[in-house]
Amino acid sequence: MHVLILGGTAEARRLAELLHGVPGLELTSSLAGRIAGPRPLPGETRIGGFGGADGLTAWLREHGVDVVVDATHPFAETISHHAARAAATARVPLLALRRPGWVPEAGDRWHEVGSLAEAARALPALGRRVFLTTGRLGLAAFADLDDLWFLVRSVDAPQPPHPSRMEILLDRGPFTLDGERELLRRHRVDVVVTKDSGGAATAPKLTAAREAGLPVVVVRRPPAPQGVPVVPTPEDAAHRVREALREASSRNR
Repeated sequence: MHVLILGGTAEARRLAELLHGVPGLELTSSLAGRIAGPRPLPGETRIGGFGGADGLTAWLREHGVDVVVDATHPFAETISHHAARAAATARVPLLALRRPGWVPEAGDRWHEVGSLAEAARALPALGRRVFLTTGRLGLAAFADLDDLWFLVRSVDAPQPPHPSRMEILLDRGPFTLDGERELLRRHRVDVVVTKDSGGAATAPKLTAAREAGLPVVVVRRPPAPQGVPVVPTPEDAAHRVREALREASSRNR
């Protein structure tokens, strides 16, 4: 049975580790190629886009894929919808692996918004020194905020358009609470912007902001495509894949 993992997340990596070497299972992980120098993954790896839903449909058929697991970033909305359409067309089961979103705690000063553009509109009323942790893509939404200063953290360097008053911090999680406290203090940050990515790797910034009494603009995540089953952990996804493998083995006896 051939399993395709649409990856790029820590959960996708963990799922590949859980499934690698399972008898009767061929494993391919697909990365979009947006991050330079990704770490090696267990099993086969392909890098680059498929050419939309139609290209992914053709790839599934050509390579005899039996199960697709969409373990992309919670905000990778386009590929998730392409995967749903391609899997339906190719009649291949699709499972979405989505880490749970963050939940506000007592003392949090969250301002939830629906998009990066809404986040940009909210900022001038909240602060002047912004810790922007939404990644290098989408910075154009903040490019016109010339009165604000931004600390932008991302894995790879961003390209224009981006804010004119900006310092770039190239770093990759997981991050520590002590490190996030020091970062907010050293750069005199007075407002934080984040996407609701969920997970523990980047959550310490929320705790540090809560302790400092800082407002946090949180961009809500888009929902998974309608009708696609969702599981919260790599272990749950691996269990579903193994169940499908057992069912396939029973049919072939």
